[in-house]
Amino acid sequence: MTDPLTTEAPATVAELVGQALARLGAGHCFGVVGSGNFAVTNALRAAGIPFTAARHEGGAATMADAYARMSGRVGLVSVHQGCGLTNAATGIGEAAKSRTPVIVLAAEASGASVGSNFAMDQPGFARSLTAESHRVHSASSALADVVRAFRAARDERRTVVLNLPLDVQAQPVPAPVLRSFEALTVPDRPAPPRASDAAVGDLADALERAERPVIVAGRGAREAGPQLRALAQACGALLATSAVANGLFRGDPFDIGISGGFSSPLTAELIAGADLILGVGCALNMWTMRHGRLISEGTAVVQIDLEAQALGAQRPVDLGVVGDAAETAAAVAAELERRERSRSSRSGEPGGSGADPRPAERSGYRSPELAARISAESRWSDVPLGSHPEQPADLGGPGRDAEERIDPRVLSRELDRVLPVERIVSIDSGNFMGYPSAYLAVPDENGFCFTQAFQSIGLGLGTAIGAALARPDRLPVLGVGDGGFLMAVADLETAVRLALPLVVVVYNDDAYGAEIHHFAGGRGAEGRPDLDTVVFPRVDIASIARGFGAAALTVRGLGDLAPLADWLSGPRDRPVVIDARIASDGGAWWLAEAFRGH
Repeated sequence: MTDPLTTEAPATVAELVGQALARLGAGHCFGVVGSGNFAVTNALRAAGIPFTAARHEGGAATMADAYARMSGRVGLVSVHQGCGLTNAATGIGEAAKSRTPVIVLAAEASGASVGSNFAMDQPGFARSLTAESHRVHSASSALADVVRAFRAARDERRTVVLNLPLDVQAQPVPAPVLRSFEALTVPDRPAPPRASDAAVGDLADALERAERPVIVAGRGAREAGPQLRALAQACGALLATSAVANGLFRGDPFDIGISGGFSSPLTAELIAGADLILGVGCALNMWTMRHGRLISEGTAVVQIDLEAQALGAQRPVDLGVVGDAAETAAAVAAELERRERSRSSRSGEPGGSGADPRPAERSGYRSPELAARISAESRWSDVPLGSHPEQPADLGGPGRDAEERIDPRVLSRELDRVLPVERIVSIDSGNFMGYPSAYLAVPDENGFCFTQAFQSIGLGLGTAIGAALARPDRLPVLGVGDGGFLMAVADLETAVRLALPLVVVVYNDDAYGAEIHHFAGGRGAEGRPDLDTVVFPRVDIASIARGFGAAALTVRGLGDLAPLADWLSGPRDRPVVIDARIASDGGAWWLAEAFRGH
């Protein structure tokens, strides 16, 4: 619960909303303040909830999304009625598709203001973004409406647009509601669903039959790391994650990294060699399974998810289990142990072998030789340049414009070496995105923030700011393309104002690189690729960053990174922007995977 700055009872509904959310335990609020959300935003601040003023509502929504993902608390967004809500649309859509617990406090034109410039169908707009739409209907229902929205966000992992009509915001709080507010406590979380005994037995059967099992953990398993490690050890499984859960198994000798388009050659080989793939809190979608090519013929596919409708939604499964990731993993591990103890006990009976009654771990896919190979080859940074079809020789050197450019892999490897290990890496979208995702190691699942459910460029800067505020103990690092950075550059001022020690790495190819490589085979009217719509003149991003008050450097070779060491050893009281002039990769290794389903 947030420590309030005021103990005065709320006089209006707007004040009640702010104070109630603080009592319920909501976290940081982000927004752009206008006349319609002025009162409720100040009520939040007076109640002790920190507020960050963003330069654009879209950035504010993404900041709240990233903050909620990395802090585990409900994030808040505050926007003006009408246009403030529409400006936040892409960020809200990303949060909703990612099932992030966020509440958008959206002022709303009064019901009688049918001629208002700001009037629109806000509930319908919210639903079109796959968010839930709630409303504070009246002064008498206001507290119940807020609690309902909070529980939907926190307990059901939903993004909720809570509409706040202007006339209702101004209404006085009735005495019975004040009494209920004084008694308000944080509601208990519902118990997670437990998998049935039959389902636990069926999953244990499948794992006992498997000789080469692989567990792939997704967003829904980010809090189940210890239980999944124990289950994998019990059944001899290798451990992998979707991109969103990157870092979950860091340090485990049988962690093979990200499954899907970002997989190293060894990781892809091992997943494709599995005879059972267990997806836990993971959709096993086209990104994670390379459009099914990582699932070999005859491989059993098993899925654990909280919701029955998620089972088999992306591809057929041989067994679907409804249950909480951690609880189910623990139950299956316990069942495997029980069975092994039973077998050991029987072997010790008269006529038996007298074996050690302690349960034995199955080796499954695991061996000391494979552990050594995983340690040496499972990350892209382990794969020498020029040694693999997806890992060509160093691309650095003069480009077609004669400008010296750096290979993005060489850059990313060096940044991984020089940046502190305790980092939190955020990723924008674009052709570049595999480099920071695959080359910048993270300490755990809370060191990687991947806002890619809507696949929009321009969300990276907001993501990095929200993640930085959620985890001030870690160095925030952003990987972003020039297109995404310039789309959201207004909020660089927000990062400067907050004095964030943010490292912004702009992979700058003067283009929308993904489109360049995807459409290069198309032909324009003159019989050549017409790429003029996605290629731009050079922009001096370092100078722009300095204009906002950030430190900045332009990098064409590793020697140009020297000023970064000075920034790292200094007070780190402002962001540093690295304008990395990168060489063309002809289409990153994962790009064909990304566009295959488009």
